[in-house]
Amino acid sequence: MSLRIDVGTRPSAARTRGITAASAAIRRGELIVIPTESMYGLAADPFSVRGMEALYDAKGRGSALPVGVLVGSVRAVEGLARGITQEGRELIAAFWPGPLTLIVREQPTLAWDLGGDSGAISVRMPLHPVLLDLLASTGPLAVTGAQRAGEPPVHTCDEAEAQLGEAVALYLDAGPCAAEQPSAIVDLTSDPPVLLREGGYGAEALRRVCPDLVEP
Repeated sequence: MSLRIDVGTRPSAARTRGITAASAAIRRGELIVIPTESMYGLAADPFSVRGMEALYDAKGRGSALPVGVLVGSVRAVEGLARGITQEGRELIAAFWPGPLTLIVREQPTLAWDLGGDSGAISVRMPLHPVLLDLLASTGPLAVTGAQRAGEPPVHTCDEAEAQLGEAVALYLDAGPCAAEQPSAIVDLTSDPPVLLREGGYGAEALRRVCPDLVEP
């Protein structure tokens, strides 16, 4: 049976209880639903075979499409990615935490399966306070939208629960997510870096930090 905890957006006993319960669920290889800045996400331990299989099953899709990773600190990405360029480091310093996703080459020794077959991963440090508290406890999380494949993003915990139901062990309810733009996406595996999608940051803002940024 799924558990749902109203964690709000301010520090509280309920938020502490929610973070503790969510961390325990992640360690058991279970799924949780979490708030982000723009939508609710479905999260699993990226190093758990059980967790990742459950995530694909809950989404109703296979592992051909890769799942992104959220980190709670800039330092955490160093253990996940290799060959981050100086331009990449400057983008991280300027725009993290925030709506900027970076495509980077993964460390070859990592024992995980995030889907896809390119040897690259998408990684981001979010700005949501509840999510940052959770990431400080769990470490990196594999996160995708908390909706079935082919459905639009969900912005409330009710919407997520209606689609995913008992497939999720724990729902963290922080109220409706702001209807913000999705994150911008920059591919750092290309030289020069490529802007794959504008979003929370536009091309002009990103080029002030990374002048060589190109669009496909």
